[in-house]
Amino acid sequence: MKKILVVDDEEDLCEILQFNLKNSGYNVDVAYSSEEAFAKLKNNYDLLLLDVMMGGISGFKLAELIRQEYHNDVPIMFITARDNESDKLKGFNLGADDYISKPFSIKEVIARVNAVLIRTDNSLKKKAIEEIEKVEQKSEINTKNSKKENITVNDLTINMENKSVSLSGVLIKLTKKEFEILQMLINEPYNVFSRTNILDAVWKNEAYVLERTVDVHIARLRKKLLQYGSCIVNRSGYGYCFDINEAGKD
Repeated sequence: MKKILVVDDEEDLCEILQFNLKNSGYNVDVAYSSEEAFAKLKNNYDLLLLDVMMGGISGFKLAELIRQEYHNDVPIMFITARDNESDKLKGFNLGADDYISKPFSIKEVIARVNAVLIRTDNSLKKKAIEEIEKVEQKSEINTKNSKKENITVNDLTINMENKSVSLSGVLIKLTKKEFEILQMLINEPYNVFSRTNILDAVWKNEAYVLERTVDVHIARLRKKLLQYGSCIVNRSGYGYCFDINEAGKD
């Protein structure tokens, strides 16, 4: 049963929403302030219904804190008497999934709740399938590489014995550093390596090497790998990884 948290300082409205949502098959808790709601978030709700205009911490601020503190993507629906465009835009910019203006019909609220949860379920299922596919691809690549003789991804081959790389049988000329970076990334596909990780592994104890050096080498490596260059992905703020699903996207 899906769990919903209703947050509003109007107790009567909370009771009405709780009663009707329960009758629609949901497990519903209520909180009469943002502070009370924040304390209940450990219950892992499937949806939050937040009033915008509350005493103390507003619904907007609560949503912002939830995204910052919990880093989660729990669906959020705002309920408010303020229906001007700027407020709606603010709500959606905070990651809201829907915005309901007072006064509203209970049937409309329930219909919107149903729609958001269905949409979220489909999104989560798609994400789960993608993660499973990534694990399977990673397992397949690691199995092929178990002998550490050749690393093969589609028609891209890294020969570990003679330290060479070929694409569809055509040799690609890489420098020693470029080869070692590619080897590091492709040995653990989807694993993100920071620039410091790459510097430590490839440049080791060489003096006066800047993190920018990694970016320069990877830019050259991407260019040489042609359609597989886009597989070397920059995860902004974290580092680089090898993602075969990105082939040919640049």
